[in-house]
Amino acid sequence: MGTVDQGPSLVEMRTRLIGRQPILDKGKKLFAHELLFRSGIVDAFSGDSEAATQDVIDHYLLLMPTTGDELSFVNCTREALTTGIVTLLPPERTVLEILETIEPDPELLKCCTDLKGKGYRFALDDFVPNETQRAFFPFADFIKIDFKLSDAAVRKQIYAMAAGISVRFIAEKVESADDVRIAQLEGCDLFQGYFFCRPILVSTRVIPQNQLVYLRLLAALTKTPANLSEIERLVMSDASICYRLLRLVNSAMYGLTSPVESIRGALMLIGEDEFRKLVTIALASTAKAAQPDAVLQMALERARFCEQLAPFMNESSSKLYLLGMLSLIDVILAAPMTQLVDSLGVDAEMKAALLGKKCALGSALDLVRCHESGDWAQYKDIQTELRIPVQEASAMYVKSVTWAAQALSAGQ
Repeated sequence: MGTVDQGPSLVEMRTRLIGRQPILDKGKKLFAHELLFRSGIVDAFSGDSEAATQDVIDHYLLLMPTTGDELSFVNCTREALTTGIVTLLPPERTVLEILETIEPDPELLKCCTDLKGKGYRFALDDFVPNETQRAFFPFADFIKIDFKLSDAAVRKQIYAMAAGISVRFIAEKVESADDVRIAQLEGCDLFQGYFFCRPILVSTRVIPQNQLVYLRLLAALTKTPANLSEIERLVMSDASICYRLLRLVNSAMYGLTSPVESIRGALMLIGEDEFRKLVTIALASTAKAAQPDAVLQMALERARFCEQLAPFMNESSSKLYLLGMLSLIDVILAAPMTQLVDSLGVDAEMKAALLGKKCALGSALDLVRCHESGDWAQYKDIQTELRIPVQEASAMYVKSVTWAAQALSAGQ
């Protein structure tokens, strides 16, 4: 006898999935984050829309940046705009995104006028050359163009349509240097996508000496138990890492009652697992001059998120932490991942996960990438595979974002 589909459960409907994507300028400097939302793991929402909107705003507040001056782009439903619930968000740091599915009407346009008067900025999301959307032009500060869904001819129509207004164009879903180059030539000066996580590489590239220290430290940290003498020697061989490490361990983040003056002293006080985190934060801070903050913070977010999955994967938390951190090591060091994993000497499963091969350990990276991209369809499959409650995984991601921002700030 067949089973009856009873539809989504109350838990599924009330679950809020949160993601976040960086928006960078032409110099690959962090300009803003877009906060991504999904009302549950089903495609259709049923329930109290006003309560859902309030719930969304509450989650957005948790993900608002705690450091820096970057903006937060927030997707808004019609209800979020017309009820005024978005005014809970700070106007000086919030850009309200009008979704492409929202039609202008007198009530909505009046609400947009009022919000504009309060200091909020607006972005037109996934814009297409539709004449009805012209009604939103008086409010628009940004127009977002999906480079995967629009060809050159469609984009030309968009630029022509917006020629008479003062607006900045954001190229969405740009995934290569060529995408960025084309977008720049067309007039876009802000970019959103994985282009900054895909280094342009030459296969014979030699890793610079200071980055070799970085790599050897990470290799040492993959060993359990850690070889303290080896780690101490490597840290002491690079003045910038040594300085940042001592500065970090003495920061308020670790709450120590007396100052630490040596690498060995740091390990003795905080323990091996925490020391691994501390070293990776210091290393990320050292690499800031060469990489946008968004990449380094993303690496720390992945590390913290993967670490929290340990009870569900029957894996060591320190191993999962390093997996997340190492997942962007090719970008941070601008070298091929195949070359780096061989140098690190990691075990076969971690190597497979870092090279993007299907394996149990790789599921942790797949899950955090779903948050970064807002790919909630794949998210459901992975979450089911790991047997982790979806609301718990979402809460872990929020914690990871907050922790990474604080950690990177403390390491500066």
